[in-house]
Amino acid sequence: MPLVKNKVGDDCTLGKDEALADGEALVESLIKVVACYRHLASCVGGCTDSLQLRDELRQTREKAQKLSVSICQHLTLHLRDKSLPEEQRKEMELLWVAFSSSLELFHVDMCKVFRMSAIFSLDGESKLVQNGFQGGGSEVAARALSLPDLNQAESQVPAAGLEIQEQGIMEQEICRIDRMIEDMEKKVNVLRWMVEPHGPQYPDPVSSPDSASLALLSVDEEQPGNQSPCTRRQVLVLFLLFAVVLLATALSASIVFFS
Repeated sequence: MPLVKNKVGDDCTLGKDEALADGEALVESLIKVVACYRHLASCVGGCTDSLQLRDELRQTREKAQKLSVSICQHLTLHLRDKSLPEEQRKEMELLWVAFSSSLELFHVDMCKVFRMSAIFSLDGESKLVQNGFQGGGSEVAARALSLPDLNQAESQVPAAGLEIQEQGIMEQEICRIDRMIEDMEKKVNVLRWMVEPHGPQYPDPVSSPDSASLALLSVDEEQPGNQSPCTRRQVLVLFLLFAVVLLATALSASIVFFS
């Protein structure tokens, strides 16, 4: 009797692998956007702060929120699936931990921007801090938002009089992210301290170029010709102490001999 391949099982496995790959891509995109938002948030209140920076923050914030909603729905759907294989469940839990950690960092940065924007208004009354930064974060924000040029985005820089309205919108978004974090903990019970990464996450430090450079430096320091002044000074002090001890021993022996 000829063997019949189980195409249904293969299709299910393939679909779950694609779901895992989609989740990894979404989480990776969110991490990049959150890192971009943190970079832009560090410029609020500084000498590079401007209406354009506030607009870049808004666009990056909206992008991060859209990704967060998609990732939350995607991971929640698969982690609550009891038929999910154990290996794929572990990978999904890793993505869940990375996603929740990024979301918490994003929430912290949003609160920081909200407070700093209230202190350093762009209406001309507040003086910005001269922190020595130069340039803006348009290129970083454009890469995070997958745009060839941020100035080509279909958005206009908000007027200075809309800062109060923007503060109100940001406050609502902060509360929305806060509720999302709480709902995530209720829907999926993933203990972060129980999730362990699989495989090497970083290259071997022994074979890295930096470690090789450090090894060469350590070899150079061990050579006699490259001794530091402190090392030569220590050798000289030891030599003087040895001479003093030798002289005292000779005097003691001569006194005992001639007495």
